[in-house]
Amino acid sequence: QVQLVESGGGLVQAGGSLRLSCAASGSIFSINAMRWYRQAPGKERELVAVMTTGGGTDYADSVKGRFTISRDNAGNTDYLQMNNLKPEDTAVYYCNADFITVLGRYVRVWGQGTLVTVSS
Repeated sequence: QVQLVESGGGLVQAGGSLRLSCAASGSIFSINAMRWYRQAPGKERELVAVMTTGGGTDYADSVKGRFTISRDNAGNTDYLQMNNLKPEDTAVYYCNADFITVLGRYVRVWGQGTLVTVSS
């Protein structure tokens, strides 16, 4: 079984920063792409950032230049550094990743979400 656990959400004033973490654990053989999504109240879930297997990154236009996705050296934890936060960044943030398990299965897993609230 593979799971993702997010942490790092909270309340911050506009212009502030937060760093979200997404830790993977379980019967993992390899991790492919890892992604961060967010869902604001009354809105659809949107892709915010992605890191590919090769380390390439891509971002939603709304967060380019402010958010940075990265991965630790062990490769099991992704981070989303969020700077210059705006009230419109308020949302529940979810990480999502594609894994190959030790049994050779391909699985896509979602974390439980972490709430980010940006006050004006």
